[in-house]
Amino acid sequence: MTDQSAAPALRVRELHKTYGNGVEALKGVSLEVQAGDFYALLGPNGAGKSTLIGIVSSLVNKTSGTVEIFGIDLVRQRSLAMRQLGLVPQEINFNMFEKPLDICVNYAGFYGIPRRQALARAEQVLKEAQLWDKADKMSRTLSGGMKRRLMIARAMMTAPKLLILDEPTAGVDIEIRRGMWKTLKEINAAGTTIILTTHYLEEAESLCRNLAIIDHGRIVEQGPMKSLLAKLDVEGFLFDIEGELPELLPQIPGATLQVADAHTLDLEMPRAMDLNRVFAAFDAAGIRVRSMRTKSNRLEELFVRMTTREVQE
Repeated sequence: MTDQSAAPALRVRELHKTYGNGVEALKGVSLEVQAGDFYALLGPNGAGKSTLIGIVSSLVNKTSGTVEIFGIDLVRQRSLAMRQLGLVPQEINFNMFEKPLDICVNYAGFYGIPRRQALARAEQVLKEAQLWDKADKMSRTLSGGMKRRLMIARAMMTAPKLLILDEPTAGVDIEIRRGMWKTLKEINAAGTTIILTTHYLEEAESLCRNLAIIDHGRIVEQGPMKSLLAKLDVEGFLFDIEGELPELLPQIPGATLQVADAHTLDLEMPRAMDLNRVFAAFDAAGIRVRSMRTKSNRLEELFVRMTTREVQE
């Protein structure tokens, strides 16, 4: 029997999924998430994120491959594997006419937790989610951010060792999002492994230590956040130029300079390069800069490059 204490929180090997209509959603996905990690799964719409999460949470049947949760095979020991896992879906899916306390207690009941124990646990998770004062209010009266926190509190009722959140802050404003970040950091700090799917790249960079980028059903890049960002040790700038551009652009060693349009130059340069070299080259070529701006954040640039590379290959 596998030593659960030494096993990764999630191990996926050569996972394939082909739907009945012939769509191949996963094409041999393999990844590992270590216990205690805060892990990001990034990918554009249709990349395979939801299918992967669906298979891991036993909502979607795989075509082939293996999934282990803390060393427990999802097929051979489904019930035991599912007891290790909590899922927070993207859609709000509780009864709006139930009270938060009842939502949490009833959820625990599905997992065989005795009512007395569930009531004590519900008080704990609702307090942690800053919802205890709303425990006996109708759920439909909660704000959007409170409803999201209630989804997380409900998932924590079974004290899962692995918590999976599918786009947990989709469609909420930045204040609610940052409040949820604080909640998730606290849950992770207390020992729960978290896997987060998100299209907010700032969210992944702020919260997660490791990530995988999935595109067209394949993992195109994975590893520590810092290491992957170090691969993209460049910065991009757009320069708005006064007047006409010269026929020949200046050569700036180590940097790439291109024409974006008749009055805009696109520059990529190493982060360590001094911008004064760029302005000196512009000045020597008679190029006058009216304004400049950064192209995108580093993680977004990495994401675009990885998914673009996959298309090209």
